[in-house]
Amino acid sequence: MSVDTAQANEAKVKYAMALLTSIINDAGIPRNIRRAAVNALTQLRDTKLSLGVRAANAVSVLDEVSQDPNMPFHARTKIWQVISILETVKD
Repeated sequence: MSVDTAQANEAKVKYAMALLTSIINDAGIPRNIRRAAVNALTQLRDTKLSLGVRAANAVSVLDEVSQDPNMPFHARTKIWQVISILETVKD
């Protein structure tokens, strides 16, 4: 993997983390969804794993909660945005 690719992946993960933080701080989003965002953020911060594995783990957590029928539309849109960003991060 080139240095440019690694830097691009880092930037994508940082952006996804910012989006997750905005979900966590939004009191209008149900607690279980905010908890899933916290879990995804924890996965992204786990430096023992490679960037691709961390992104895949976060996508797994978010994909499960994205099916929640009680999720507000704006939260679902942000979750899908994070998932689509993280799916492009590869080792």
